[in-house]
Amino acid sequence: MTTTIYTNGKFYTFDGNQPLVETVVVRDGRIIDLGSHQDMLLQWGRPDVAVKNLGGRMVTPGLIDSHLHMSSIATKLLTTDLGKATSKDQLLQVVKEQADQTPANVWIQGRGWDENRFTDGGLPTIEELDRVAPHCPVFLTRVCGHVFLVNSKALEVAGYTAEMEIPSGGTVVVDPQTNKPTGLLLETASVICQRHIPEPTYQQFKDSLRQAIRYAIECGLTSVHTEDLRTYGGLDQTWQLYDELLNQEQNRLRCNLLIYYPHVKRLRERGMYAGYGNETLQIGAVKIFADGSFGGRTALLSAPYADDPGNVGSEIHDNDTLHELFREARAANMPIAVHTIGDQALDNVLDTLERFPAVAFRDRIIHTSLLRPDQLERLRRPSMIADIQPRFVVGDFPWVADRIGRERAEQAYIWKSMLEAGIMCAGGSDAPVEPVEPLLGIHAAVTRRAPQDTHAGYNPTQNLTMEEALRVFTYGGALATNEETIKGTLSRGKLADMTVYSQNLLEIEDADDLLKMQIELTVIGGEISYEKDGNKNLCEI
Repeated sequence: MTTTIYTNGKFYTFDGNQPLVETVVVRDGRIIDLGSHQDMLLQWGRPDVAVKNLGGRMVTPGLIDSHLHMSSIATKLLTTDLGKATSKDQLLQVVKEQADQTPANVWIQGRGWDENRFTDGGLPTIEELDRVAPHCPVFLTRVCGHVFLVNSKALEVAGYTAEMEIPSGGTVVVDPQTNKPTGLLLETASVICQRHIPEPTYQQFKDSLRQAIRYAIECGLTSVHTEDLRTYGGLDQTWQLYDELLNQEQNRLRCNLLIYYPHVKRLRERGMYAGYGNETLQIGAVKIFADGSFGGRTALLSAPYADDPGNVGSEIHDNDTLHELFREARAANMPIAVHTIGDQALDNVLDTLERFPAVAFRDRIIHTSLLRPDQLERLRRPSMIADIQPRFVVGDFPWVADRIGRERAEQAYIWKSMLEAGIMCAGGSDAPVEPVEPLLGIHAAVTRRAPQDTHAGYNPTQNLTMEEALRVFTYGGALATNEETIKGTLSRGKLADMTVYSQNLLEIEDADDLLKMQIELTVIGGEISYEKDGNKNLCEI
């Protein structure tokens, strides 16, 4: 049996029995002891035991991202990055440069545009996209993943006509005067084009996913909860990709796979269920969308948008359909993970969930972006957890106050109130919607502002303490998958998953010091999966 002693560190265990220790002893992937440097070396030190001196650095339980899309992080490597475009003209120039080197009829794909960052205002029209890429179909995904820009060539390839049946919950936006498409597709309307875009090869999927896994580990993550079946063509191929990369190649990142709801039948055919797999690769909850995003004005609100008085957003599924989807998940004895941003969407989800008995694993309300005070109590239950994304504050403020109104903006991303109400919260990034780096998420949780801003934060009464933020990104992530007995704290018998930092997060006076901090080590199952070489600045993917 292999034993390693990690010592001379400041181990913040988040275990009330031993909150702070100097040394952790690991054997065969689990923590077998922890305590003072002197006691642990005296008890466990011998010639055949490896000792890793951490030089006084801070250590926490391994960081967990409770909601992201590893497949989209991976495929972003295969498409054009639009996240740096700060104007409409710049976005069009990037598309033109790509089109100039792309053969006719080959799709141009990009992701990450955000019109709220555009200094020249407005979105590219379909005519402008046609001018820069007349010979190629263009498909550009907004940063939120719920809104898309296409050109006429893309609609031509899709066979679009005004009479075409659009998938439920989707909209092809048309000019009210001409009744012609503007180039904007909302939500599931994207399917009419996406189904015509050739898939990357299996090897391309695998190579890019391997890069994404390794990058996540470099960022200090030891576990992620990821939703990928829509990208990777269903359950069989998704499971195969992860099984080969994690169990066979032993790339080590622990992955919990959310199951997009159309694949529940296949899940049952394969005899899979929540918790199926091993400590590295597991099946998670059934993923369902209740609404869209603030950015696309498709998040479902109980009252109209402040800047669009005739619009309350979109329900992806009506209540009868939502009930049927929940019923199918429960028939498979599966927990449910629901994308829920608007307050009316939350009402609909909770009303429907309350008609079904809980199962062994917790249901997950993903995002819970807008919460009325009366909804806090409804979320506080042992069978439910909220997946929160602190970096959404950076992406959504200040423009979201104009979109939903300043009064409602005070009820957006109210994590402090959620924790104080006793709601279990797990921290995530929703990458690539926001950066995958958990240190950036923690910074947003404690400051509620962008890194370059200097104010006290948007609605600073909701700022989390550093310890609260760290617990959300460690213990909270373990709660989301009912794994709190094996991870989330540094305790005897638990998995030896640890993140080591270049500075002590709990001792810094200025939260912006987080932006200069680096991950020194990522330890998964007691083995060093990443060790910093040189001075790598915090970056974004």
